[in-house]
Amino acid sequence: MRNSDRLPPRELPKRRSGRHRNPLSFDNWFGTPALIMAVPGTAEQARDADGGSIGERMADLVRAYRPEVTIRHGHIEGDEQTLDEALAGLERSEGRPLAGVVVPLVTAPHAAMSAAIESAVSRARADVRVTEGLGPHPMLAEVLHLRLAEAGFVRADRMRLISVVARNNTMADGVVVGAVGGEAAAGAAGVSAVLLAARLGLTVLPADLENPAAVEQVLGQLRQGGCQRPVIAPSALGPELRAAELEDLAARFGARLGAPLGADSLLGKIAALRYAEVLNSLGVEQPPTAEELPAPVGSRHRPES
Repeated sequence: MRNSDRLPPRELPKRRSGRHRNPLSFDNWFGTPALIMAVPGTAEQARDADGGSIGERMADLVRAYRPEVTIRHGHIEGDEQTLDEALAGLERSEGRPLAGVVVPLVTAPHAAMSAAIESAVSRARADVRVTEGLGPHPMLAEVLHLRLAEAGFVRADRMRLISVVARNNTMADGVVVGAVGGEAAAGAAGVSAVLLAARLGLTVLPADLENPAAVEQVLGQLRQGGCQRPVIAPSALGPELRAAELEDLAARFGARLGAPLGADSLLGKIAALRYAEVLNSLGVEQPPTAEELPAPVGSRHRPES
């Protein structure tokens, strides 16, 4: 019998054989734009729970979708592995429509991040386009679900009945999707909150983690609705947040804290899609449909082939 609480294996996507093995990929041509990921924080801050580099892991994950593309990453702060270094050598030249595409590794509009990227591009005089961040995007809700399930706060599978009752007092009965980046970021987190609520069968509300009053208000709404075990789920890769400040915030309002998103294959897919959107705008390739997107092994979107 299938264990419904077992998380799907998080592996790199399978590649189909043949000419059209990956609809996110196109035949290599002279002057293919590089894909540059702008990582928030410093190289030291942008590390996951195992101490690995989030930027390097994301580069590997995106490379699985775009193996023909040069992929770089750089941090917007600090003196190591900087965005300035990643943008070096991407000046305009004849024979190519664009030298590179910059994808910000943030899940919502972030004014400070956008300003830092714009400044770095200006200093490097790079011939690049800057995409939107990784969110809002429907796949973010699945990554949030995975992080909550890994911590034991929710069921690992999607809601299958009208409601899902927490089986013990460790599981959440309400979730706050925490955004970083101000009011616009909180609005983008609202999209993930709606989709996550549909997956879990729980009340899920967005809040700006940089505004303690907003977090307190949202947690108050959950408690008025009968929530006794709220969990804050940060909708961010991690470097945008200060772990100690988040822990203090959660403790102050009596909530438990989920892990940041970190590097994830679904986030890598979104980054690859952002890149494809720019190439489509230049007439280089047509965007894949949702049905054509390759799915990581174990994804619940489609059965494995």
